[in-house]
Amino acid sequence: MAHDEKPTNPTVNRPFRDILEKRLSRRQVMLGGLAAAAGFLAAGNGAAATRRAVVDGSGEDRAPGGERPPIDFTPVARADGGGPMPAISADYEYQALIPWGTPLKPGIAEYTGDPATRPSAAQQADMIGIGHDGMWFFPESARGRQSSKSGILCINHEFGRNPHVLGKDSPEDLEDVRLSQHAHGVSVVALEERAGQWRVAPSPLNRRVHVNTPVTFSGPVVASHAGRELLDLNARPHDARGTVNNCSSGHTPWGTYLTCEENFNGYFGATGDWAATEAQKRYGLSQDGFGYGWQKFDARFDLTSQAFAHEDNRFGWVVEIDPQDPGARPIKRTALGRFKHEGATVTEAQDGRIVVYMGDDQRFDYIYKFVSADNWRSMRSRGVSPLDEGRLYAARFDEDGSGEWLELDIGNPLLSDKFSNQAEVLTYARLAADALGATPMDRPEWTSVAPDGRMYCTLTNNSKRTTADAANPLAPNPDGHIIRWRDSEQHTGTTFTWDIFLVAESTHGGEDTFSDPDGIWADPDGRLFIQTDGNQQDGLNNQLLVADTGSGELRRLLTGVSGDEITGLAVTPDRRTLFCNTQHPGNGDPTKTNFPAAPDGITIPRDCTFVIRRRDGGIVGS
Repeated sequence: MAHDEKPTNPTVNRPFRDILEKRLSRRQVMLGGLAAAAGFLAAGNGAAATRRAVVDGSGEDRAPGGERPPIDFTPVARADGGGPMPAISADYEYQALIPWGTPLKPGIAEYTGDPATRPSAAQQADMIGIGHDGMWFFPESARGRQSSKSGILCINHEFGRNPHVLGKDSPEDLEDVRLSQHAHGVSVVALEERAGQWRVAPSPLNRRVHVNTPVTFSGPVVASHAGRELLDLNARPHDARGTVNNCSSGHTPWGTYLTCEENFNGYFGATGDWAATEAQKRYGLSQDGFGYGWQKFDARFDLTSQAFAHEDNRFGWVVEIDPQDPGARPIKRTALGRFKHEGATVTEAQDGRIVVYMGDDQRFDYIYKFVSADNWRSMRSRGVSPLDEGRLYAARFDEDGSGEWLELDIGNPLLSDKFSNQAEVLTYARLAADALGATPMDRPEWTSVAPDGRMYCTLTNNSKRTTADAANPLAPNPDGHIIRWRDSEQHTGTTFTWDIFLVAESTHGGEDTFSDPDGIWADPDGRLFIQTDGNQQDGLNNQLLVADTGSGELRRLLTGVSGDEITGLAVTPDRRTLFCNTQHPGNGDPTKTNFPAAPDGITIPRDCTFVIRRRDGGIVGS
């Protein structure tokens, strides 16, 4: 998407660029063989463009059993990956599913992209939204077995620009605002496969969660009067509503979905004189936001409205949704902190505690993790959510390949001098991480845990590290990289070791060229699925690739259409069906593409989900 381009971190914590150079100078890098890392750094954009840069790790990359499953599909050729329609490996096939405007309730006609038949706000509230992004598949279970043919897909709807959704640059009344608001949020949709094709299944579970859906807050921030004041819950205890800019996601061992609020600041604006507080500046609140204009007709999003004081503090959280209970309110889990959440990857530690890894997707912001207070089964048996009690940390990366998780706790004098209580620490987590000296990173996005316990995180790019036009964690580098680390004590420790898995620039000019890594998922066999969001080099559209984490080999599985982003990853239990998304195909411009309609149509392109399968029925990625 059009991410918030303006950094809001004014701190001078040691730049990751400085650490990276010293770190790589001490390690060997595989450049299609062996070479010095310093050679890659010195080569610049020219010589490095033909090389692969993967830092050699500890040699512990192999999946359990010592055998690495092959990645043996025929990749999409670079020359075939830049057209108006998607391209997929010859060994695979895809189906386009649930485009924006697909009805979730009976009696509603599908919106096909015809500009003359845009849905009403009420209709959009019962349709698949726009901006398909993070998601997860919750299989139907019967007699102890999980189905790979039916289940519930929870899918995020990140954003939709006014001209795309409304057909105009700005809303003209509250109805326009409601239409835009109802296109955002989350869809909960039952799916089933019949005769080899997936479709929406009639179900009482089908529903939308959007900007006006009632929600509740839980955790440390609402445990005190001071915390409730920050969320305006003392004055307005019963009107907490909505989730917006839902980017990446996560899922829990107990079967719930985690949706993550990213660039929420862009939906707020001011209709009169307004001066931002320090915290509002740090979170990017501004007079006009991203130009949605909601504040003109909905006072909730007007930063000058006294009736909705602190409404902005009600966004920027991880939100838990129970896909099996349409009557349950979504819950904003305040223990996980407030920032521009890109995702929430949940893993279980050896002692049964859950650990949640999260990126804050803005240039110069941080990587976080949360560790629950106790074994999650024990906590739930006592009626306590494992997401409500625990410790929140921000990462500091040190130049020698080590790192430390810095706890965001009011007991630290660095925080008690700045904040009055733990509720403030969590509500203004960015400011707390600034004070602790966390490492400013280059747009931390998705995270994923590999079978060997290593964590992988995509860092998409950073155009603001220097005054040059390009953005690069190697300064300059417009194309991003992927970092990985291993925590001590199997995810629960406060120290870690790290290295760089892949520098995107090193692939340019080759068949496996890519830029701007965003979505990422490590499958149980150790394959790494990588999705991109940005200007791809070598004439390509955004893409889905599969990597070998040992050798660094990359193969291109799918490319999207002009102007889109490839995002969202979910699989069926047998891993023979993979779901991913095309977001904002053609940036909404039918002169660029009409996908998923026929190439020569006149309809507006619509975000949709790809259903991807091997033609021989094998595991996706193999």
